Amino acid sequence: MSLVKLVDLPSFGDDRGGFVAIESSQSIPFEIKRLYYIFNTSGNKSRGFHAHINLKQIAVCVKGSCRFILDDGFHREEVILNSPTQGLMIESLTWREMHDFSEDCVLLVLANSHYDENDYIRNYDEFLGSVKNKTIEGHVINLLKCY
Repeated sequence: MSLVKLVDLPSFGDDRGGFVAIESSQSIPFEIKRLYYIFNTSGNKSRGFHAHINLKQIAVCVKGSCRFILDDGFHREEVILNSPTQGLMIESLTWREMHDFSEDCVLLVLANSHYDENDYIRNYDEFLGSVKNKTIEGHVINLLKCY
């Protein structure tokens, strides 16, 4: 199973330019409760280095490019975002890092929940423990369903 899930955003355009319309629960597979964007990030600076317990996000590089590393505790994958017509789906309990921002990068992030500091996991070892606990709980639940 790949961690990199790209969402094609509906793109319209003509000789005047491009146009992308983003709608909750339509082009985005969840209700958008928060959005923010990152810009003026120095190319040699990295961001992220956290996971969320419940939050789901879609990241869209509306201008320029950046490189994402996604990690579910078992696999790590990289993807370069460089298209305003594609979004990167980031599921809950996925460690994310953002690197190699182009000078003109503008990264838009759409989230299914409002900001909640308690939803962040900022320590990688703690993240791995949370993934392990979720996996163990999932197996216990599945075993109970067998009886």
